[in-house]
Amino acid sequence: MPARPDHGPPTRIADLDTPRLLLDRERLERNALAMRERCARLGVRLRPHLKTAKSLDVARIAAGGERLGVTVSTLREAEHFARAGARDILYATAIAPNKLARAAALQQETGCDLLLVTDSIETVRRAGAFASGAGVELSFLIEVDCGEHRSGLPPADPAVVEVARAIHAAPALRLRGIMTHAGHSYGTDDSGSVTLLAAAERDAAVSAADAVRAAGLPCETVSVGSTPTVLLADHLTGVTEVRAGVYMFWDLAQLSRGMCRQDEIAVSVLASVIGHNRAGRSLVLDAGALALSKDLGANRYLPDAGFGYVCDPVTLERLGSLSVGAVHQEHGTVTLDDEAWFSRLPVGSLVRVLPNHACLTCAAYDAYDVVRGDAVVDRWARVNGW
Repeated sequence: MPARPDHGPPTRIADLDTPRLLLDRERLERNALAMRERCARLGVRLRPHLKTAKSLDVARIAAGGERLGVTVSTLREAEHFARAGARDILYATAIAPNKLARAAALQQETGCDLLLVTDSIETVRRAGAFASGAGVELSFLIEVDCGEHRSGLPPADPAVVEVARAIHAAPALRLRGIMTHAGHSYGTDDSGSVTLLAAAERDAAVSAADAVRAAGLPCETVSVGSTPTVLLADHLTGVTEVRAGVYMFWDLAQLSRGMCRQDEIAVSVLASVIGHNRAGRSLVLDAGALALSKDLGANRYLPDAGFGYVCDPVTLERLGSLSVGAVHQEHGTVTLDDEAWFSRLPVGSLVRVLPNHACLTCAAYDAYDVVRGDAVVDRWARVNGW
C-alpha cells in the first residue's frame, strides 16, 4: 500500500483518513438510470426517496436531468433540499402537530410545494386550526396500511374517507391524495412473494383512492413504493408515482434478497487494519459500530454478511470470505479462516467494507468521498439530523 501524503487534498483512496464513507460514482449512475428506465416502463413517475442518500449531489444523479419531485423522511432533509431549489417535496413521515409551524415556515421561505402525510383525524383538526390562524395552506396525503402494520389506516376503513372529508372541509388544508409503503417487502427473499406484496401495495392505495373519489373528493396523487416492490410489480395501473431510495446505493441486505448484484453496491466504508489479534485469530479495523452500524438485516438470508463484507480497497472485490464479525464502538473484528491474512493485510493496510444496511451506515457520516476506481474525484456533503 503506498504511503499516505502528509499534506494536500486526497486524490487517491490511499490518501484518505479512515474510517471514510466512499461512493462509487459509476455504480451510482448505473443504478439511478436503471430505476428511471424501470419507472418509465411501468408508466409511473419516480419520486426518489432521499432518506438514505441525504445529498443534493446524489439527488441530481437520481434525477438524471429531469425535474423530479423528491421524498424525504425528516424536516431537516426537506429544508435542505428546498433551500437548494427543490420545489416538489413529499415529507413521507406522518407529521407531528408540533412540527406544523416549521413546515409552514419552510413553504413560506422557499415557495416549495410540501406534501404532508397523516392518518389521524386529530392531526387534521389541529392542522386546520393552525393553518387558518397562520394564514397558510397545508397539503396532505392520507397514509393507508398495505400490510406492514407500522402506520396508516386500513384501506377499506371508513376512516379513510372521514379523514379525507375533514381535510377537504378545512379552508386552509388541501387534500392531495393517498400514499402507502410496503416496508414488509424487505422481509422475504422470494421474488414471487414480493410481486404479491407489490400487488397488495398497489391495490391498497388504488382502492383507497377510489373510495375517496367515490365520496366526491379530489385524489390527484396515488403514491406507493419500496425498492423491491417497484422492481417486481407486475403492473402499477392506477398509481401515479413511486418512491424508492436504496436502489441508488444497494447493500448486503438487498443483495441477500436477490434485489441486486454485489458489483452494483455503490457505497462502502474505507477502514484501516489497526491490529492483529493472533490469539483470537482476527484482524482489528478502525471501523466499528459507529462507522458501520449494528444492523444485521442481511444476515437472515446471507448468514456470512456479518456487519459487512471486507473487500479490496480499490477493486471492491471481496477478500476471500472475510466479514466484519463483531463490532465495538470504534473497533471492528474480522475473524480469519486462514492465518495467511496476517501477512496479506499487515497493520496499516486499507480495506473497504460493503455495508449490511446502507441507510444506517451512511447516517454516521457528514459527507461522501466520491471515487472512480482508485481516484477520489469529489466530496459530497450529506445532511443529517431531524
